[in-house]
Amino acid sequence: MTIRPESLVPAIVSGFLTLTPGRGVHGHHGMAIAKEGVLILPALLAIAGGWTDYRSRRIPNWLTVPGLLIGIAANSWLRGWPGAKDSLLGAGLGLALLLPFVLIRSLGAGDWKFVGALGAFLGPNNLLTVLLLAILVNGLMAVIMVIQKKRVRETARNLGRMLAALLTIHLPSPDLTLDNPDLVKVPFGVAVAIAVILYTGRQAWA
Repeated sequence: MTIRPESLVPAIVSGFLTLTPGRGVHGHHGMAIAKEGVLILPALLAIAGGWTDYRSRRIPNWLTVPGLLIGIAANSWLRGWPGAKDSLLGAGLGLALLLPFVLIRSLGAGDWKFVGALGAFLGPNNLLTVLLLAILVNGLMAVIMVIQKKRVRETARNLGRMLAALLTIHLPSPDLTLDNPDLVKVPFGVAVAIAVILYTGRQAWA
């Protein structure tokens, strides 16, 4: 069976609509169901974003922009202004933390907006947990890919140069950006998607 990520956008929207007034969310039990629904939505967004990043190494705007808006709307409906504030802070934190990596072209704009959209669902504290987990997953994927391609020494040297460019607030040389087809490229969106799925799964289990 072929998975079409664009088919998950209606699923995310319909999932949000089940939480709207008049759809059976009443009382303590109904609110618990609504919270579980909001927890499922970022997982759906993560699956769609991770799949598109894996297949095409890009995450399109038709996924990230609606995801951002739905995340803000869902949290606003569920918790009012505190939910809206957490949602905006989560989106802003994700975009702010990853902006330097976008500017030095070590991270794609699609990944950047993807994290912002997830932050709108998760809020700042949960997003930080997800990002830390994503860094671990991304590092593991990078080690595996580097070993497979037998480019350990070259990769270590490139990482040092990239870190120096980041610390000195300078753009790296063109051979270190995403435009270079010879670099070992790890799909960060896939790592983020795995982290979100693990995190939301753990929360749902708890």
